[in-house]
Amino acid sequence: MQVQHDLESRLSEALAPLHLEVLNESHKHSGPAGDSHFKVIAVSDHFEGQNRVARHRQINALLADLIGQPIHALSLQLFTPSEWAARAEVALPSPPCRGGSKHAH
Repeated sequence: MQVQHDLESRLSEALAPLHLEVLNESHKHSGPAGDSHFKVIAVSDHFEGQNRVARHRQINALLADLIGQPIHALSLQLFTPSEWAARAEVALPSPPCRGGSKHAH
């Protein structure tokens, strides 16, 4: 749970989000044991004027020391307040895990 807490703290401090969900999806995957797969849904004014790639780069830079280890996979859904208000489907499903299976061999 420490990884999730770190994610929530960093994102809250950096983005001052209107909405933030950090979902631990590690139990859905067969990759590394522990807290390693997360989905982030964030709504922030900080994303205004940024395209999707720029938003992802911003978050990846913020979390660079966590990505790879301990975080194996990070799904990002990043919205401006107006985009969030216009969405019909609030959260998209995370993509399936495509590697790191502890059952392969």
